[in-house]
Amino acid sequence: MSERPTFDAVAVGTTLPTQVYAITRADLIRYAGASGDFNTIHWSDRIARDVGLPGVIAHGMFTMATAVRLVTAWVDDPGAVVQYGVRFTKPVPVDDVEGAQIEVSGVVAAKDDDARTVRVDLTATTRGDDGSSVAVLGRARAVVRLP
Repeated sequence: MSERPTFDAVAVGTTLPTQVYAITRADLIRYAGASGDFNTIHWSDRIARDVGLPGVIAHGMFTMATAVRLVTAWVDDPGAVVQYGVRFTKPVPVDDVEGAQIEVSGVVAAKDDDARTVRVDLTATTRGDDGSSVAVLGRARAVVRLP
């Protein structure tokens, strides 16, 4: 990304450069090992379909972590994120050959002069079966302290 933002230089309405993050089944395996979440819906198409899913899906927390990468790259400091929350709206199906992609965009929605923080509202989408864009997170908001 470009130059690290400062509080005084950032205005409400500032947009972060949109990023697309590829997800593979190997990423899900690594995440399962790191998190201890070995739920079969994250690695078995048969089990995922048996419970009504389109196939293997990404872990919700993995999706959440992927989305906030947009913010941590923008500020060039993961420690600058002082608050982060999302609502999970749709799962991210991860094909065994093609994988998946999450497109993440963000906009500075609020500034707190006293705390020298900004709130970045994120939009995270993946491609639906019909090729349309499907929101996978709702109310995704990160509060970031800027120098």
